[in-house]
Amino acid sequence: MRWIFYNILFAIGYLLMAPGFLLRMARRGGYRRHFRQRLGQYGELTRTRMAGNSGGDRPIWIHAVSVGEVYVAWQMMHALRVKQPGTRFVLSTTSSTGWREAEKRIRQEDILIYNPLDFPFCVRRALDAIQPRALILTESEIWPNLIRACDWRGVPVFLINGRVSDRSAPRYRMLRGWFGPVLRLFRRQLVQSELDRQRLLDAGADPDRVQVMGSVKFDVSHRDSERERAAAELLRRLDMGEGCTILLGGSTWPGEEAILLDIYKKLLPQHPALRLVLIPRHFERADAAAAAISSAGFTCVRKSLLNEGVPPPATGSQAVLLVNTTGEMMGFYAQAGLVFVGKSLCAHGGQNMIEPCLCGKATLVGPHTENFRPVMTELLGVQAIVQVPDAAALEREITALLADPPRRESLGARAAAAVQQRRGVIGRCADLLLQEINATETTAPGLPG
Repeated sequence: MRWIFYNILFAIGYLLMAPGFLLRMARRGGYRRHFRQRLGQYGELTRTRMAGNSGGDRPIWIHAVSVGEVYVAWQMMHALRVKQPGTRFVLSTTSSTGWREAEKRIRQEDILIYNPLDFPFCVRRALDAIQPRALILTESEIWPNLIRACDWRGVPVFLINGRVSDRSAPRYRMLRGWFGPVLRLFRRQLVQSELDRQRLLDAGADPDRVQVMGSVKFDVSHRDSERERAAAELLRRLDMGEGCTILLGGSTWPGEEAILLDIYKKLLPQHPALRLVLIPRHFERADAAAAAISSAGFTCVRKSLLNEGVPPPATGSQAVLLVNTTGEMMGFYAQAGLVFVGKSLCAHGGQNMIEPCLCGKATLVGPHTENFRPVMTELLGVQAIVQVPDAAALEREITALLADPPRRESLGARAAAAVQQRRGVIGRCADLLLQEINATETTAPGLPG
């Protein structure tokens, strides 16, 4: 009865969210592409490539909802394949931005798909087509019908880099009687912190199957020398290169660009070599960010137009570079003197602060970093990052760091060292997953229908 109730609620919820999906189709593109896959329909060719003729040929299915989780999934796929060569994967994602990032990394022998909606008939079609050896979910993905269907078929389900947000934890605990049976179907849940483990236990998970591993995200970030060189050359052309100090706003959300522009305007008279680069979290926000730049009295230089060969309308201190393209942020982080990581001042959750830390940059964030709680605990514990409570404090810290280059360099050095010292979680998780998957296949080699 409870599952009938869930399916009814899920259908209602999906219908209510449909206008938002349609809006994102219009803004981002990509949602319309392969829409039938969201119904579990993958086509004859895809099904043929997915399913092998024997149990050993069956792929491991890894689901990553969007860009950040795609990076985690990609690293896990690489680690598993190193430890067990010949392993094939089906990588599923939910968002069009996640799809675009996954397309850049997927190998020819693997399959990229959109995750099916969590309706029983969609899940059934997907499992019939994929016939996975195992299902690996990333971070906070709990899809009850998919998990239950895998359990019925004897397909082990795992969670990697697991976390439970502040928003979700009370709901999980309140609905323990409903979430508990689903959580206990996981073969193993590998979580980021002791807090995440306790929250899963409070929701009814099996204590013997929940294990703290640390954050996989310390393994995910990698520097890209080619993109770093390209970013350095572009900044040189815009009079933002050697001799300048770049203040970079990475993964910014609405309101955060205006705050950084205000700080930049105030500091520029005292620091004429200061330059500002803004990289919004979603490229479709480029027009809004450009409007904020113009309102602040600066000239917007769009990276997308530079890529098309359009000459920049201005250079130097009166130009603000707006990077409205995807996949280039790490290159620009490496050129920065100071980095602010967004969705932490004017929105909740936070974005990936590990990337600028890996590049050895003085990194600042706002008070809202819930999505990276274990990471922040580690970085704050060794004074490798600066967290501020509000915009006024952000201005004070940026002003102080600009006036003290040795402190700025020391902060960046501690950040890079902290990231390097915390790598290796992916490898340990891969060892545990293969041990469990291989044990499952030894005891139950057949695939139930």
